[in-house]
Amino acid sequence: MKKIVAALILTGLVGAPGVVMAEEAASPHTLSANVGMYSNYVFRGISQTGGDPALQGGLDYTHSSGFYLGTWGSNVGWIEDYQEYNSGNVEIDVYGGFRGGIGETGLTFDVGAIRYMYPGDNGGPYVDADTTEIYGAMGWKWFTAKYSYYLSSGVFGFADAKGSDYLDISASVPIGETGLTAGAHWGTFSFDNNSAQDYDDWKISLAYDMGKLSSVTSGVTVGVAYTDTNADKAKWSRFPSFGRQHEIRNGHHQAVQTGRSARGLVGHRRHRFDGHGSKRVWTPERPYRAVSRRGIRGRLSAQSEN
Repeated sequence: MKKIVAALILTGLVGAPGVVMAEEAASPHTLSANVGMYSNYVFRGISQTGGDPALQGGLDYTHSSGFYLGTWGSNVGWIEDYQEYNSGNVEIDVYGGFRGGIGETGLTFDVGAIRYMYPGDNGGPYVDADTTEIYGAMGWKWFTAKYSYYLSSGVFGFADAKGSDYLDISASVPIGETGLTAGAHWGTFSFDNNSAQDYDDWKISLAYDMGKLSSVTSGVTVGVAYTDTNADKAKWSRFPSFGRQHEIRNGHHQAVQTGRSARGLVGHRRHRFDGHGSKRVWTPERPYRAVSRRGIRGRLSAQSEN
């Protein structure tokens, strides 16, 4: 399930004065916003939009102490197409946590929780797609290792999956003063009581800061990413008992489900060509239908990331 994703991300700060009087202390509060347009919403190797474009956006509050809160949203397709919802084509994430540095070691940490919500009408006896995840990450220079653990009984539509986890190891390396940043990622998803669906995913990406060209394009980033997985096509075809179906097209595994991702190439985990996939299914007897989002997400990256 090889995928190539193109993205355009816009970021900005709100409520942060450009000039601060000498006698005034800088505000400890920061509010930032981001908007991203993607050719495909991929979360943790899985397309959440069935290969279709995605429009995503988020709002983040950060305190100087390291505390943060945020929300992020994207269009998706798997909720109606494969989760059998009567209506629902949006993913909304709400997250919060604490991050900072560890003394003079150069190490950073980030701990928090995120709730993935898929509002809509679940008219059938199917597992609810909403999912709760807690996470912890450690970083050093360009490298980050992140571990996510699922607290909800259902995980992106899989029943009795509490205790499932995802390990993400990634790197983001600036290329001199060119404005280019090269990225690489490897992750592994383990589903409790659903081990047949376990898989690894990987990605390479390249992003360019348009602010290098002009002050007019400051805060704008464009990029491209290639992602793939070793998901078992036979296992990711159709699972009526879970009320969800997944699709693999041209060796491409795309899940109708999610994960914070895709959230773009920029930002909290979230802005990852991980834009921290969606799930969809293809079978000889049933033509391919595009689905959305975070598919099995990590923003389920694009994106997704982190």
